Amino acid sequence: MPENRPPYPPFTQETALQKVQAAEDAWNTRDPHRVARAYTPDSRWRNRDAFINGRDEIVAFLAAKWERELDYALRKSLWAFHEDRIAVRFQYEWHDAEGQWWRSHGNELWEFDERGLMRRREASINDVAIPEADRRIHGPRPRDEYGVDLPLR
Repeated sequence: MPENRPPYPPFTQETALQKVQAAEDAWNTRDPHRVARAYTPDSRWRNRDAFINGRDEIVAFLAAKWERELDYALRKSLWAFHEDRIAVRFQYEWHDAEGQWWRSHGNELWEFDERGLMRRREASINDVAIPEADRRIHGPRPRDEYGVDLPLR
């Protein structure tokens, strides 16, 4: 039985926003298996300098990521969309094992198949050390903040 992950392309403003929020919500669970189900079994990623192929590698990559990036909390914003593609901006905060907090800024390019599964993801990410007092992302986004962009700094 084929998997489906609505909404499906071609995207509208409304369905692209739904897709972005669904991705943010899933990633904030920090559950690699749940996140991986949104991707095709043969999905291809570039994440920073890592090249990842397929769900098994996605799960392994995310498990290692969330062992290293502690108390991870993410916000995504729709940048653009066209037919089966969506571009997002994002920021997330996390701390390392030594207690240093980081804010990671990035952009992602997504491509979907007809079933709404992501078949390609390219992410460019930069990390900035921040004092804990400068944190502004605390856990999953409350519903009343859906669609609200974060400032760059």
